[in-house]
Amino acid sequence: MSDGPRVLMVTPRYLPEMGGVERHVHEVATRLHARGTPVRVLTTDRTGTLPASGSDDGVDVRRVRARPSGRDWLLAPGLPAAMHEGEWDVVHVQSYHTAVAPLAMHTARRDGVPYVVTFHGGGHSQALRHRSRPLQRRVLAPLLRGADRLVAVAQFEIEQYGAELGVPPERFALIPNGVDLPELPQDQRPAPPDPAAPLIASVGRLEAYKGHRRVVEAFPLVLEQIPGARLWIAGTGPDEQHLRDLASRLGVAARVDVRAVPATDRLAMARELAGTSLVTLLSEFETHPIAALEALSLGRPLLVGTGSGVGELADRGLARSVPGDATPAQVAQAIVGELRDPLIPHEPDLPTWDDCADALFRLYCDVVAAKVPCAS
Repeated sequence: MSDGPRVLMVTPRYLPEMGGVERHVHEVATRLHARGTPVRVLTTDRTGTLPASGSDDGVDVRRVRARPSGRDWLLAPGLPAAMHEGEWDVVHVQSYHTAVAPLAMHTARRDGVPYVVTFHGGGHSQALRHRSRPLQRRVLAPLLRGADRLVAVAQFEIEQYGAELGVPPERFALIPNGVDLPELPQDQRPAPPDPAAPLIASVGRLEAYKGHRRVVEAFPLVLEQIPGARLWIAGTGPDEQHLRDLASRLGVAARVDVRAVPATDRLAMARELAGTSLVTLLSEFETHPIAALEALSLGRPLLVGTGSGVGELADRGLARSVPGDATPAQVAQAIVGELRDPLIPHEPDLPTWDDCADALFRLYCDVVAAKVPCAS
């Protein structure tokens, strides 16, 4: 594919900051650019230390200052002016959680530019913020209903958000995250996991709601049954010190490794995940978790929480699940059970990032079909 609509992707944060939304925007924007689609990423900088403009694999990236620096509200009064620096056929608003989304939607609507919105679900470590998500969506409802299309990355978003907003399913497009870990060279493939010394990985940003604490709390009970087990908490984030302290209090710090793999080193991530015996993601809320998809693509058994996007993986038979109210003993038993009798789906049907970019290109073309020709 080549040419097509001129796309402005507006997203709260972008590389070098890392997270699911940041990764998603990077993967699709760079692929769209590579095939000749004009695309710019417009994002924010809370720190004042990132460049106002730059390039990511050829993608034009612009940043405007956001405040306050210590919060994730991302009040960015310079955003409308930055949106006017260029002519756009489509504005794609990526995630709705911060002040960036309503300002971008309002600006696009005022200027008469079609806009689409990808929700990206999302939880929050602060319980009040997490519980207020439905209220936030209701406040944004007029702007969300005004979008030319709404993009869901998981089925539950169509059902739940559609009901909340009064938007029929046909106004949504289901475009899941992709997975494209590189194939490991023969000399870098890890040895098969040792059943007597299994490595359990708890993946995801180190936030309180991500479920790492549940795995650490259960780990002493896992060691009672499998003394050689090890736990790798894979990620970075504000909960890191709490997790280290918790492991120390429980007397398992020597068996727990808290360490992130550089997000841009996909070969290293493939190598690390391939060496695990079990990957866990016991988050209270996830939409369509990229790390879980990557584990599945490598044939690793997966243990997830229930509900939201992770529950959908279990419903599809791609993972086993443990309830959100499970005790540490129950979590430990689920982990041990999965280590001893793992569920490994045979060739799971997983979307790629190319699939995701292709679907977005078709969506943009559909939105601007009367004005902009799309080559294919």
